[in-house]
Amino acid sequence: MPKIQDNAAKNTSARSRLVLAALHIFAEKGFEGASTREICEMAEANISAIRYYFGDKAGLYRAAFTEPMCDAPCRRNTTAYTTLALPDALKLFFRDFLDPLKRGEEFRLVMKLHFREMIEPTGAWQQEIDAEIKPQHEAIVALLTQHLVLTRVDIDAHRLAFAIIGMAVHYYVGHEVVSAICPQLLNSPKAIDTLAERLAGYAAAMIEADANRRLSESNHEKN
Repeated sequence: MPKIQDNAAKNTSARSRLVLAALHIFAEKGFEGASTREICEMAEANISAIRYYFGDKAGLYRAAFTEPMCDAPCRRNTTAYTTLALPDALKLFFRDFLDPLKRGEEFRLVMKLHFREMIEPTGAWQQEIDAEIKPQHEAIVALLTQHLVLTRVDIDAHRLAFAIIGMAVHYYVGHEVVSAICPQLLNSPKAIDTLAERLAGYAAAMIEADANRRLSESNHEKN
């Protein structure tokens, strides 16, 4: 059984090693197929450490599912969107959202675990939606509501928010496809930052087009 033996991991706590080992094994085998003993061997930790740190196997799974990317800036900066000019807010959103793509193997394992969770659900996805995905969507809707000067949030604001976020999500769920077709898009931190800047520009154009559509429809109704 391979161990978590790189220099960085040697200096981490038993809890951190367990989360990393669990990410590896849960991503490979799923919740039911993974063995806590195998995880502890990989992390070089005592089996009792799982109960001490996580309560049980399910608690360890939740930690492996959520914690590896919990310090991603997109989880911290959503409240800043409505305080910035639109171009700056969009650049901040896409830069933060795409930042995990720079994490290499760790990112790939997280995505593999998330895909497996969709096929073999444990409830972790619903927690992720409630805690992270929904608040982020609501932050983009708030930005659009402010920029488009809407008196209320309508269905088109949600449509536009999903379209904007979806441009970035594609580079998560389609990472392997993008890397196969055009590897230079994601092959360095600089390339990912450039991608974020381009997506911010595309999003600004989408918002401008929607503003023009709303104005045209409003004028038509008046006439």
